[in-house]
Amino acid sequence: MAKRSHARRNNHQYHEMDDGGFKNSKGRGKSARKHRREDGNIVEIKGRSQQLETAYSPQRSSQPLVAQTPSQQRYIDAIKTHNLTFGTGPAGTGKSYCAGALAAEALESGRIERIILTRPAVEAGEQLGFLPGALDEKFSVYIDAFRDILNERLGAGTVDYCLRHGRIVAAPLAFMRGKTFNNRTFVVLDEAQNTSPTQMKMFLTRIGEDCKVVINGDIEQSDIRGRNGLADAIDKLDGVNSVYVHRFEREDIVRSGLVRDIIDRYELS
Repeated sequence: MAKRSHARRNNHQYHEMDDGGFKNSKGRGKSARKHRREDGNIVEIKGRSQQLETAYSPQRSSQPLVAQTPSQQRYIDAIKTHNLTFGTGPAGTGKSYCAGALAAEALESGRIERIILTRPAVEAGEQLGFLPGALDEKFSVYIDAFRDILNERLGAGTVDYCLRHGRIVAAPLAFMRGKTFNNRTFVVLDEAQNTSPTQMKMFLTRIGEDCKVVINGDIEQSDIRGRNGLADAIDKLDGVNSVYVHRFEREDIVRSGLVRDIIDRYELS
């Protein structure tokens, strides 16, 4: 019995440590090997996840924004030189892309500290309550197009970081009440044809000194009844200093020739 007990005690080898204590080297070895195996599994899974993100994320563009049409160039110049710019016209003219790309460039260069993306939560009779998840998950459906633009201009990793730390904010238009847009903010209101005149007035009165604001929409594609806030604001603010209204035409569509033909059939026939 004594020999067996002695043998069991010998299974645990103790070594004196520098601080005068003792450590069980055999137990530590098992724990270390187990820890290494667990770490190896974590690294392997993370590696596959990163590969998937790379495969399905848009490639970041290293080139500065270049206008595809003379009308786009005038729109870009207007955004750079005015505090408030309205962009109206048919789908596919680059209204949202130019605004998002300029916002990304301003954030990356340090000229601004925050991008705010907003739009009314109106979609063919459906509202946020019909979508699953928390509010930010519901609203992400409405702002995905802008996220693709920002991913292309800044990189998906940078966009994720900025979203987590409040450098990029995406929120429904209703959540803009009570806020003030300061001089280090670039604000984009998209799909503004779905705002009411009251909503548009609320949004416009959030604008602080030297804030950059872009409001986009197609007046002909409003999903609300009655006069929309975009058309109403353009009429009311005509001639105001630091406000520019840019109107895209059918000839400015750059998405595809098919889009031009579709718009012709829907609006010109």
